[in-house]
Amino acid sequence: MKRQNNSRGRGHAPQGPSQRQLRAGELIRHALVEVLREEELQDEAMSGVSVTVTEVRMSPDLRHANVFIEPLGGGGQAALVVAALNRHARFLRGRLGHGIEMKFTPELKFLHDESFDAAERMARLFDNPRVREDLAKPDEPEDEDRDGDHGA
Repeated sequence: MKRQNNSRGRGHAPQGPSQRQLRAGELIRHALVEVLREEELQDEAMSGVSVTVTEVRMSPDLRHANVFIEPLGGGGQAALVVAALNRHARFLRGRLGHGIEMKFTPELKFLHDESFDAAERMARLFDNPRVREDLAKPDEPEDEDRDGDHGA
């Protein structure tokens, strides 16, 4: 008797985060935004800095959260801000535990969201006059039409 292939079986490539992970990530993101808005961290790297929490990715067991942030005003100070937030991660986790209803409050790891830098590089690339010229050219015909001889 042949076994049916179960799509949930082992050996399959991961499909991405589950609905549960996505919901928990959004819950953590919203609650963390409130904590960061209400609490002033006593750290020189954080003085006068506003932080955008762009995404929270949860581990499958919901015990660990990668928190992607972007300091407002650009990425020049991003490394300092990420280091400061990671130094205060235990404090932030404690405050977060009061604002969410989950079995466990996840360990927080702060990371710089590189997607803003990538988007800026792409915008500069598309602004390049040579690239704009290439994009404006109509598509060239295929190889078979170039020499006029169609193999007849």
